[in-house]
Amino acid sequence: MSRIGRLPITVPSAVEVKIDGRKVTVKGPKGELHHTVAEPIEVALEDGTVTVSRPDDVNVNRALHGLTRSLINNMVVGVTDGYKKTLVIQGVGYRVVAKGKNLEFSLGYSHPITVEPPEGISFTVERPTQLIVEGIDKQKVGEVAANIRKLRKPDPYKGKGVRYEGEQIRRKVGKAGK
Repeated sequence: MSRIGRLPITVPSAVEVKIDGRKVTVKGPKGELHHTVAEPIEVALEDGTVTVSRPDDVNVNRALHGLTRSLINNMVVGVTDGYKKTLVIQGVGYRVVAKGKNLEFSLGYSHPITVEPPEGISFTVERPTQLIVEGIDKQKVGEVAANIRKLRKPDPYKGKGVRYEGEQIRRKVGKAGK
């Protein structure tokens, strides 16, 4: 039995879970998310808890068991609390400015870079060197944050660039350091 897959998911009172065949819909105070469950995995809703089960111990089914449970749990957490990632910009002259819903980055290139938020994602600029990506879908929040980080990855020599808050960059010694 999967250690993650066998754990029941407790559904808070403000969240409504609907299971319609293979489609699981989670509706809460922050929004609504959908997921289609892979073929052999079964999902059941009983007394305010969601349980995920598999028919046998084939490797593919074992992997899908834990994955499905994690995805449904992420949906429940997303519609109640939401997800956020904080990005920090480091470097002389590197900054971010909010222009309506969009962000405009100055990252040492000859032109400013504009980033538009996809549906369900919002940006908050805390300081000119710090921004927060927020949303209810964990995968979408992580993907948008990774795409912003990709605009100027942290440099291993000087540490300049866009990084996640708390991320440690392995620094390299330059030519002079022996």
